[in-house]
Amino acid sequence: MHSDDVVWDTLGNRQFCSYKITTKTQNFCRNEYNLTGLCNRSSCPLANSQYATIREEKGRCYLYMKTIERAAFPRRLWERVLLSKNYEKALEEIDENLIYWPRFIRHKCKQRFTKITQYLIRIRKLTLKRQRKLVPLRRKIERREKRREEKALIAAQLDNAIEKELLERLKQDTYGDIYNFPIHAFDKALQQQDADSESESDAEKEEDDDEDTDKREFVEADDSDLSDFEDMDKLETSSEEEQEEEEEVEKKASRSKSKGKTPLKGPARRKRPYIEIEYEEETEPATKTKAA
Repeated sequence: MHSDDVVWDTLGNRQFCSYKITTKTQNFCRNEYNLTGLCNRSSCPLANSQYATIREEKGRCYLYMKTIERAAFPRRLWERVLLSKNYEKALEEIDENLIYWPRFIRHKCKQRFTKITQYLIRIRKLTLKRQRKLVPLRRKIERREKRREEKALIAAQLDNAIEKELLERLKQDTYGDIYNFPIHAFDKALQQQDADSESESDAEKEEDDDEDTDKREFVEADDSDLSDFEDMDKLETSSEEEQEEEEEVEKKASRSKSKGKTPLKGPARRKRPYIEIEYEEETEPATKTKAA
């Protein structure tokens, strides 16, 4: 027969319990079904045949209940009830399921449920808030990598210098065909020279294009050009005067028509100034005629 008093006397303050933690002030309980976290008679889940608690699993709260009728069946010892996400409805569900239970257990279940909902809300806020990630700096590894980079750079410079020297000797035929030199390195050097020459030719072409684009200049006008412009102005003024004179002649012709005179045929001529011409006739003397 299961007796709560016997279990408490066995696991209480006088005996050993694997879930108990003793401190200078008071004792605590590490059992996951403990309602308050304290090691005492009313809060011990092992020494109470009728017990209830609140647990959180994957963000949801559950009400666990244990009764004496299921003590003989450890597999079905705890009854689990899923609580609503709404805080008020969850409190009502706790009251309904623990309506005939002791007031201490009902009150502590509500307190535990409130505490769990509060830290779930804080977890959601922290996950939504952007946080800084602290990354530790490993000084020793950084120094080691820096030394390796410096050594690799020095080795690469030496290799390049040796390769250049060997290529120059190969071009100059210092040793002739005595030594075996990898031909791919020589081909690589030739390709590099061709690329450099092409880049230089492209640069020269670009410079020539720039010079061609900058060939536009502004030159001062000569005296002959200015005289040509003056002659053009004179021609324009003379043509205007002739047009005015022709208009005057047409007006006079229209006036003569109105008076009844016959109009002049042909194009209108300009009036010239009146000129008198005198002719002189020379006569031979009579004496010469008689003598003949």
